[in-house]
Amino acid sequence: MRAAAVSIVLLTLACSACGYHTSGHAVTIPQNVHTISIPAFANQTQTYKIEQMLTSAVIREMTTRTQFRIVQNESDDADATLRGTVLSTSTSPLTYDSQSGRASSILVVVSMRVSLKDREGKVLYENPSYFFREEYQVSREVSSFFEEDSPALGRLSRQFARTLVSNILEGF
Repeated sequence: MRAAAVSIVLLTLACSACGYHTSGHAVTIPQNVHTISIPAFANQTQTYKIEQMLTSAVIREMTTRTQFRIVQNESDDADATLRGTVLSTSTSPLTYDSQSGRASSILVVVSMRVSLKDREGKVLYENPSYFFREEYQVSREVSSFFEEDSPALGRLSRQFARTLVSNILEGF
């Protein structure tokens, strides 16, 4: 009788599982990929060196979070190649200073296309429309004024790299 009760409880628990699992366990890159080439991303915008910031952030994130050997240029020896293209960048004012009428905060938006392909050209991961946003404050004091757009693009690059590497590893 006791064994039957335990069996019923175990069967009930097994059947009540929802099928979801925690993220971070589904690596979608094939087992035979050990080396990933990450050449400099292409830049189709007028934003100075944005592709360099994004490429270096992705290389840093891949190096620190994965066991893959990362090659920072085009390589025939690589098992897979990660390519990216910066499609557009834009800035727009978010808020204005009521006294001066000048913008007091700015929104930067970057659009990208990314693909990871193995050496035969098979797509392992692809996202044709990444959009990332970063807000920054504009200094009110002219004497202490400094450009905040470069640090904002740096923060955006790190956020993009974290998201991209997570998406590649987890298959989203």
